[in-house]
Amino acid sequence: MHYVVLGAAESGVGAALLAQAKGHTVFVSDRGGIRADYKEKLTRAGIPFEENQHTMEEVLKADEVVKSPGIPEKAPVIQALRAQNTPIISEIELAGRYTQAKCICITGTNGKTTTTLLTYHLLKEAGLKVGLAGNVGYSLAEQILEDQHEYYVVELSSFQLDDTHEFQPWVSVLLNITPDHLDRYDYSLEKYAQSKLRITQTQDSEQYFIYNADDETIQRYFPAALRPVIQLPFSLHRRPDVQLAGYYTHEDCLCTNLVPGMGLDGEEVSVANSPLIGQHNRQNMLAAVLCARIAGLTAEQIEAGLATFRNADHRLQSVGEINGATFINDSKATNVEAAWYALDGIRRPIIWIAGGTDKGNDYTTLIPLAKSRVKALICLGVDNEKLKASFGSVVPHIEETQSVTTAVRRAAELAAPGDVVLLSPACASFDLFRNYEDRGQQFAAAVAELQSTPLS
Repeated sequence: MHYVVLGAAESGVGAALLAQAKGHTVFVSDRGGIRADYKEKLTRAGIPFEENQHTMEEVLKADEVVKSPGIPEKAPVIQALRAQNTPIISEIELAGRYTQAKCICITGTNGKTTTTLLTYHLLKEAGLKVGLAGNVGYSLAEQILEDQHEYYVVELSSFQLDDTHEFQPWVSVLLNITPDHLDRYDYSLEKYAQSKLRITQTQDSEQYFIYNADDETIQRYFPAALRPVIQLPFSLHRRPDVQLAGYYTHEDCLCTNLVPGMGLDGEEVSVANSPLIGQHNRQNMLAAVLCARIAGLTAEQIEAGLATFRNADHRLQSVGEINGATFINDSKATNVEAAWYALDGIRRPIIWIAGGTDKGNDYTTLIPLAKSRVKALICLGVDNEKLKASFGSVVPHIEETQSVTTAVRRAAELAAPGDVVLLSPACASFDLFRNYEDRGQQFAAAVAELQSTPLS
């Protein structure tokens, strides 16, 4: 077979290497520039490629196309392929054809990276042969070249799921569905939800589907009665209306039961030593612990793993303390929903740093939390009028700046011992920063600098 791979970043290069290793001819095409290290990999493997263009004559020769998740359906190159009925798949779909390993696949609008990293950490710490792949930045296809793992924990975006057809997760996890990326789904929440629910489409009665029973959108669009998969719903609370596989018995203890409804006693797991903050992370922990239990881990192994976990940067990450106030970097919170989770999860008085490029945000859901928890709001953006209009009547003190250093210094001056200074922008970062990582790094650096030169 002749493969054309569209997009030559992590997933595309991995797909090209795997397809070639399995005896197929491959051509790689990227409309933009290709990073030097990826070019080197392709050159070393003798795989022909082009950059800064798609030569349609070459692309249309494909028997099958592996598409980067970043390329939208409406792109002319995809439309041309559809017109001649060329099959289009994801790198994940290709990888799944060449491994017998058990794949634990995690999706959701928010929390999927944390849950993926935590699940991987728990399995790895317990001594299982496990790989980490997918939307966290590691190609599943490239790892399957050597296929040394018995398990893979794979983060999947809706864009990756759109082009999976036969791929069969051993365990699928759906954390939540909230409006995001709707521009790729004709501004339809239903289409976006159906895209997320593709994660269960090929699963059978020997495989597992872990999902959030507290999420109304999942409940609305998941036809539970029609799917043969083993369903393991979880909730933050015991619920008489759902036979739960996981729930919290109190703040620091959760209960898991892999055969809900059988009247068996579940196994308790303490999360008291976990560094994760907030209600949404309690949901993420439930999902990860259920994955670990399915993989055969004991409560002791899970508790030990929870205590040594360190979350990805820029996700409710503690970056230091000044005069008794804790500084938390949640720069990854680029939408209102993610900021809601942060404000809801922190039970101490908050000095909130927010703002950036507004994505048509509606701040209504944040107003009750801001009223009850936020002592001061520091707007860090070029245009802060919408933030000021939304929170001016509920937050006692609002000021604005375009300097991270000033925002951190002012927050430290406004904070009392025991308060939390929270960078959770609810906005994109592109007005003042390269991306959310840059924003988070500058925030952490400003905190470190202020720690070394205390407030006068």
